Amino acid sequence: MNAELSPIAPLTERDLGPEPEIGKFSLPGQPRMAAGWLLPGASAVRVRKWMAALQQVCSLEAQTRNYTDEQLRKQSLSLRYRAMSNEPLLRLLPEAFSLVREAGRRSMNMRHFDVQIIGGTALYDGCIAEMQTGEGKTLTATLPLYLHSLSGKGAHLATVNDYLAERDMHWMKPIYDLLGVSVGVVLTNSSPDERRKAYGADITYGTAKEFGFDFLRDRLLLRAQGRMQSDFLGEGSVERWSSRGDEPVQRSLHFALVDEADSILIDEARTPLIIGSLGDETRETVIATFRWAAEHASQFVFEEHFTIEDDTRKIELNARGRSLVRSLPREDVMRLVALVDLYEFTERAIKVYRDFHLNRQYVIRDGEIVIVDEFTGRLAEGRKWRDGIHQAIEAKEKIEVTVPTGQAARITVQDLFQRYRQIAGMTGTAATSAPELRKIYKTPVVLVPTNRPPRRLRLPDQVYGTMEQKFLAIVKEVQELNRKGRPVLIGTRSIDKSLLLSKMLHEIGITHDVLNANEVAREAEIVSEAGKYGRVTVATNMAGRGTDVKLDSAIRDLGGMHVICTELHDAARIDRQLIGRCGRQGDPGSYCQYLSLDDDILRTGYGNKRADQLEKQGRTQPGPFHSMAGLFRRAQRRVERKHFRDRMMLLHHERERTKLQREIGQDPYLDTAE
Repeated sequence: MNAELSPIAPLTERDLGPEPEIGKFSLPGQPRMAAGWLLPGASAVRVRKWMAALQQVCSLEAQTRNYTDEQLRKQSLSLRYRAMSNEPLLRLLPEAFSLVREAGRRSMNMRHFDVQIIGGTALYDGCIAEMQTGEGKTLTATLPLYLHSLSGKGAHLATVNDYLAERDMHWMKPIYDLLGVSVGVVLTNSSPDERRKAYGADITYGTAKEFGFDFLRDRLLLRAQGRMQSDFLGEGSVERWSSRGDEPVQRSLHFALVDEADSILIDEARTPLIIGSLGDETRETVIATFRWAAEHASQFVFEEHFTIEDDTRKIELNARGRSLVRSLPREDVMRLVALVDLYEFTERAIKVYRDFHLNRQYVIRDGEIVIVDEFTGRLAEGRKWRDGIHQAIEAKEKIEVTVPTGQAARITVQDLFQRYRQIAGMTGTAATSAPELRKIYKTPVVLVPTNRPPRRLRLPDQVYGTMEQKFLAIVKEVQELNRKGRPVLIGTRSIDKSLLLSKMLHEIGITHDVLNANEVAREAEIVSEAGKYGRVTVATNMAGRGTDVKLDSAIRDLGGMHVICTELHDAARIDRQLIGRCGRQGDPGSYCQYLSLDDDILRTGYGNKRADQLEKQGRTQPGPFHSMAGLFRRAQRRVERKHFRDRMMLLHHERERTKLQREIGQDPYLDTAE
């Protein structure tokens, strides 16, 4: 084994020898071994190892290009035999990556860039690779997926929705086919037999949600059959299940590559995946109580009947509020509901009435409440709010109340990925979450350099007194840019604000597209066209994430696409996702952040009292307030810290619960009730 490719621990600077020659590979604007590559604390030794791996991959390229298609497949089969004979994958990496690079060039006319080889090596090494928008994460993923598939234990790619899972699988399938590697996809509507076949493939694409639910369903099935293993399915078993009827669909949880890693591993970390059980005898009473509380929620007045905690936004009834609850007429079916429960239902209904709004936090589709994911801007199909919030919203909107009837099994997204033997991730925005990713998942974050130097221009922040003033300024800027033909992408935090901006643009005659958590395939189509001459696109948050914006040559001469951010999000990396839409692959581009003193981030970050003062200042004093931009960044950091504490608390409770249940011999993922 070459010293450069041995595991990290035994390596020292003395082992490395002279710095390898990397050919075309370089770090734009920095020394080749620039420490700016990695976040503080990451090892320069790791970087040199990857660069040495790149050199070896490049040295094999001429030889690999001379192979016929049949020889390419035979070489792939040879690597599989070596891997299944327990030869370390690290030793096979240069040959494996060289085969994948040639398969991409030959089958799709897509040759992996040197920086993609570096990114693929980082992913094999169990890191989170931060790769900028447009740098080819989908193609990069084929490298570690192929290498891990050689062991015969399966490799999973988890992404954020069915559309991207199916799209990426079919898009990359020619590479896998040429190398003789089987690939499958697990979708929401897949049957058990289809799932079993997909998991039996060498590489499986799907969503984190479906991987988690299949994990739970398999455990329920094994318990029902009395076949639950003592080491818990997924930690040690490598058994391939037969294609007979009642058999689990998954095999071992060996390697997971998480696409949009920040969205799945952080934003969805607290989301429990729950399989319900039947048999709740009080269902009718609970539904009636939800509806009763929703009907009367508007009668409760802030400070007169209830208070709101600044940090948690928790609603708490005071003495007058509880008195009002007792005085309200109740249906006969509610006669056995305790007063303390009525207070809780009422507090929940008030919160929903005040804080959850149609076409902002959720939409109604086919008679069901569908969450609009605050981080991705997409519809979060299949997800529900916890603690009765979802049912309270259903009651508020006067649709069927889907009362939970207990739980048979549950697992959090966080816990699911900790069960894999190895995970890695890729995203365009992970650097600011590096400490959390390392602490929870033991995955260091690596900044992979861009293939071409970035040319993205940041314009000064614009701060106005009110949202109306801010939107008028945005519309004026869009009008000026539209006259020149420059494409403009406008990002909003909510559906209602995207519709308001759309209305204002219509009034001045600017043709535009609106993306606000509708059909995902349509989102991708619109985003891919957003860089055309004169295009104006209004998008909620990051609708269309995962799709590249391509520029015509004429647009580059005009300065590229301009991105307008209309509000700060709760996490800075969400803003970076939107900003990353411009200036991809060395294209020119620019962006500007618009803010106002009534933005949600100020209320979330500083509390109601301070936010009310700032709103009053914005309404009564002449603006603009550009010098106050730092106030918003500090509020954002406060919100980020709070969310981080919440996730750490969840992690602590989940670990304690799991530890306790294992100590008493219970499965931590299944309900103990028979």
